[in-house]
Amino acid sequence: MEPWLNHSTLGDFILLGIFSHTQTDLVLFSAVLVIFTVALAGNILLLFLIYSDAQLHTPMYLFLSHLSLMDLTVICTIVPKMADNFIRERKSISFIGCGLQIGFFATLLGSEGLLLGLMAYDRYVAINHPLRYHVLMSQRVCLQIVGSSWAFGTLDGIIQVVVAMSFPYCGSREVNHFFCEMLALSKLACADTSLYDTLIYFCCVFMLLFPFSIIVASYVKILRAVINMNSTQARQKALTTCSSHLAAVLLFYGAAMFIYLRPKRYRAPGHDKIVSLFYTILTPMLNPLIYSLRNREVIRAFRKWLSHWNTGYQK
Repeated sequence: MEPWLNHSTLGDFILLGIFSHTQTDLVLFSAVLVIFTVALAGNILLLFLIYSDAQLHTPMYLFLSHLSLMDLTVICTIVPKMADNFIRERKSISFIGCGLQIGFFATLLGSEGLLLGLMAYDRYVAINHPLRYHVLMSQRVCLQIVGSSWAFGTLDGIIQVVVAMSFPYCGSREVNHFFCEMLALSKLACADTSLYDTLIYFCCVFMLLFPFSIIVASYVKILRAVINMNSTQARQKALTTCSSHLAAVLLFYGAAMFIYLRPKRYRAPGHDKIVSLFYTILTPMLNPLIYSLRNREVIRAFRKWLSHWNTGYQK
C-alpha cells in the first residue's frame, strides 16, 4: 500500500489535452485564447460596474456579481494551465495542482448551478409579487441565497477532491482531458472506483436537478402570471427580464447535464472534452454579454462610466 501512496503523491499527471499542433488546431487554440480574453474582460467589467454604480446595488445584480466571480474563477483555473501545456508541449500537472483543479472546478460548478436555480426564485418574486419584492428579497435573504450556493458548492468540491486524491494511481497517468476532471481521473486509479462513481453521479443529480426543478417551478408560475397580464408592454417587459436568465440557464445546464447525467455506456472522451469547452470557456464569455447587451441598466452604467472616464481624460 505504501508504494502506491508514495507514487500517487509524488507523480505528475499528463493532460492529453484537446488540441494537437496541426494548423487547424492552432486556429482553434487561438480562438480559445480570444474567448478567454473576452470572458476575462467581460466579467471583470461587469463586476466593476455592479460594485461602482449605486443603482445596480439590487438583489439581481448581487447575484450577477457572484455569477461573474464564479465564471472568472473557472476560466482562470483551467485555461492558463491548458495554454501553458499547449505552448510548452509539456502537458504535465502536479498531483497537488490536479487536486486543486478538481476542487475549484467542482466547487464552482456546483455553486453556479445552485445560484442559477435560486436566481429563478428572484425572477418569480419580481414578476409575481412586485409590491412585496423588497420584503421577500431582503438583504438577509439575498445573502442566504449567495452563501448557501457557495457553501454547498464548496462542500461538494471538498468531498470530490478528498476522495479522488485518496485513490492510488500506480499505472498510466495520462488523463484524457484538457484539465483534471474527476471522471477522467478516476479511470486511472488502480482500485475499485465504482462507489466513488456512484457518489459523483448522485452529487451531480442533486447539484443539477434540484436547482433545475426550482427553475422549472418558478418559470411555470411566471408564465401563468405573464399570460394573465392585460398590458402588452408589461408582458414584454416581464419576458425581457427573464430571457437573459433563461439563456444562461440553457447554456449551463444543457452542457452540464450532457456530461454528468448521461448513462455511462453513452460517454465518449472526445464528446466530453468538446462539451466541457462549452461550459468552462464559452459560457463564461457569453454570460456577461447576455446580461449586459440585453440589460438597459448595465448599458446605462457603462455609458456613465465612459462619460466619467472621457471627462477625466480630457482634464
